[in-house]
Amino acid sequence: MDIDMANFTPLASLIGGLLIGGAAWVLIVFCGRIAGISGILGGVLNLKTPDKGWRLAFLAGILLAPWLYRLVAPLPAITVATPWWLLILAGLLVGIGTRYASGCTSGHGVCGLSRLSRRSLAATATFMGVAFVTVWLTGLWR
Repeated sequence: MDIDMANFTPLASLIGGLLIGGAAWVLIVFCGRIAGISGILGGVLNLKTPDKGWRLAFLAGILLAPWLYRLVAPLPAITVATPWWLLILAGLLVGIGTRYASGCTSGHGVCGLSRLSRRSLAATATFMGVAFVTVWLTGLWR
């Protein structure tokens, strides 16, 4: 295995992980809520959800973060070589998976595992296993 040193960013990755963990900690300590993006977005889209304020603020932070980042550094170039229909299919499958798993990667992988949830361990092992098999089947590791 070779490490692509041009894209090896341990410090930036550490800072990003600390920010994600910090945001999850603030949300659970001050709001008593799990930072699962699918649940937060689902609560905004559900007309019966009464607590939309913090959900909208959290989503606004996610959407504004790249704009704030570009004030201090250039954004990386983004290229997507995947056909649009495959991206839509992948998004639909992820959405279906979050409903079956009662949460998404952020809710289970970040928040659930840190709370030692067995359900989150099973969900995280499942979606990571499927991801590994998908990469292997599609040959994306090359």
